Amino acid sequence: MGELEGKVALITGAASGIGKATAERFTAEGARVCIVDFDADAGRAVADALGTVFVQADAGESSEVDAAFAACERELGGVDIAFLNAGIAIGHSDMATLSDERYRQIMRVNVDGVVFGLRAAIRALERRGGGAIIATASIAGLIPFPPDPIYDATKHAVVGLIRSAAPPLAAKNITANTVNPGMTDTNILTDDAKQMFATANFPLMPASQIAEALVEIVTSGRTGECWVCQPGRDAEPYRFHGVPGPRLDGATGRVPPGVTEAGDGSWAH
Repeated sequence: MGELEGKVALITGAASGIGKATAERFTAEGARVCIVDFDADAGRAVADALGTVFVQADAGESSEVDAAFAACERELGGVDIAFLNAGIAIGHSDMATLSDERYRQIMRVNVDGVVFGLRAAIRALERRGGGAIIATASIAGLIPFPPDPIYDATKHAVVGLIRSAAPPLAAKNITANTVNPGMTDTNILTDDAKQMFATANFPLMPASQIAEALVEIVTSGRTGECWVCQPGRDAEPYRFHGVPGPRLDGATGRVPPGVTEAGDGSWAH
């Protein structure tokens, strides 16, 4: 029996790249997978190859995201794992020439799509009694990425959203994590970019490496973490450092009212 035997997984952006590789790996681990993608032809091809269900949906449209989860529940009996993977890059480094159209294009997929997917996933997983949510972020969600600042901003948003949503979801028996790949050989990289990496002898990860990490994340039982994937390394949760806290009250030597120790050397309201 596979590690995901009897589970149902919904994957957005599953027609290619990391989503497709994960659909294949989850299926091999015993899960039934609902393929969700905007590209109908490629999505159906993946679903047909795996003998499963395809739902066409635009991740940036909340009604279509809700309909995809409803279709998965109807066709496969529920949702145990939601992999919110759909995303794009625009490769625009000059903020002074960024158009409103390009900005809205990436925000609606990379941020709105995760917000709408998270909301729909929570509702579906609650009906199942719990489960796992994973969102695709990026190394760019943890560090600066000057070649595409808006892409970087969207991935920082995903990291903050999932880390903030995770604690209250634990009470619902739902885990929530991000996967943060480094440079991966997918369609999000142009041919010129891939050639540049090859010339520089910089390794690109196969999408299958991210899929393998996702099985570990789903089965780990851990939550609120950002799992970094880099070439030649095992996936591991990123270690966030606490921010500096407020100074102690000089008169009393006590922490000011309304402030508590966060447990990692920082302080929080």
